[in-house]
Amino acid sequence: MSDRWDPAAFRTRVDGVLRSFLAEEADELVAIDEALAPVAEQLRAAAGHGKRLRAAFCYWGWRAAGQPDSDALVRAAASMELVHAAAIVHDDLIDDSALRHGRPTAHIALEAALDTPARTAGDDGRPPVRAVARSLALLVGDHLMALAGRLFTDCGLPAAYLARTRGLWAELARELVAGECLEILHTGGRPDTGTSLKVVRYKTAKYTVEHPLLLGGLLAGAAPALREGYSAYGLPLGEAFQLRDDLLGLFGDPERTGKAALDDLRTHRPTALLAETWRSADAAQRERLRRMLGRPDLNGTHLEDVRDLMRELQAPQRIERMILTRVELATRVLDDVDVPPGARRALHDLARLATDRVH
Repeated sequence: MSDRWDPAAFRTRVDGVLRSFLAEEADELVAIDEALAPVAEQLRAAAGHGKRLRAAFCYWGWRAAGQPDSDALVRAAASMELVHAAAIVHDDLIDDSALRHGRPTAHIALEAALDTPARTAGDDGRPPVRAVARSLALLVGDHLMALAGRLFTDCGLPAAYLARTRGLWAELARELVAGECLEILHTGGRPDTGTSLKVVRYKTAKYTVEHPLLLGGLLAGAAPALREGYSAYGLPLGEAFQLRDDLLGLFGDPERTGKAALDDLRTHRPTALLAETWRSADAAQRERLRRMLGRPDLNGTHLEDVRDLMRELQAPQRIERMILTRVELATRVLDDVDVPPGARRALHDLARLATDRVH
């Protein structure tokens, strides 16, 4: 691949790696027992969507350190997409989300695949199919995280290169789990912007941008000063990415986002958008909001009511300013780091792709 980055061509390369790797693993599962076919199908489907941003950040963490294009590095970078696939299987399970990318989530798809009248009713003495499907989805997520590590370590790069990343892999896993736990612990609580931004940082921002960049840089032997630049660019950009996701979750078109617009309200997640709404609301407006948060029976009328309230309090505009501030902070860093011109252009392009999006 030349220094002029082609996002579509890169995505095709990553898709090819993931499709082949997951198909092989799925076949191995079915070879153990045909009963595992529904689980195997979820592995095949696990990384079938996405812009491959996480893989791209890993790739350009390598290239910005002066290393050439490498098929082995693309395999290592593709493992970042399996980390994400594992995270969303678990996230959808925790939130009981029915849709992801416009398709049934893993636990919903497994429930449909396993469904029989007897199992649904629990009449054959086995657990109800919903409980079985949720348990299997949990294990699919665990397996995807393990497969991410295997794809990374078996990518074909020298063992000495891989050894430089061991500590960061452990940090990635720890902080991703910490962020998910923080979201669970604060779900349903009093909305607070500082708390929400901490969840954003640890649950999404780090493993989406900073960690992939640093992994690519460590593989490439990047100097400490360059790695510091990666963090200074990656953290605010990762936060901006998730803030955009929160906005799209409530104000985006579900046909384009592939997610149910009511999920954040139904689960009362600690999003910065909700926290900014709450912070600006008076007592009557807070009560109006409180009556809708966490309700399982929310409908389109409730959604429009919340949207109207958020617009009235200018919460979306404040989140937009947070996004812009973080993107500007991230891209300014690129002016001060010593990287090849092609890498600088690609990292500018990635900042735009990560935050200027409609899905």
